[in-house]
Amino acid sequence: MSIVSKQVFYAGRVQGVGFRYSAKQIVKGFDVTGWVRNLPDGRVELQASGEESEVIALLKALRESHLNSHITDETETTLAEPVSMRGFVIRHD
Repeated sequence: MSIVSKQVFYAGRVQGVGFRYSAKQIVKGFDVTGWVRNLPDGRVELQASGEESEVIALLKALRESHLNSHITDETETTLAEPVSMRGFVIRHD
């Protein structure tokens, strides 16, 4: 079992469309921890940690959901340190 942490930046019309709330609802179907937040530059940042297969499946589910119509660009990187949280939250910072 290998634990991975991914950071994804979503660009497009991703703020003001319920993106974070919808992402949180989709995450409920996966065994991952992390968070999602709006950025001042108009993008949305998501960080998720869990078993590699779960994180990959989650990111695929986000891409295949209705949110895809709002995304024009997606940048994914692997983080060296796991996201240290319990559950998955919407951050407001």
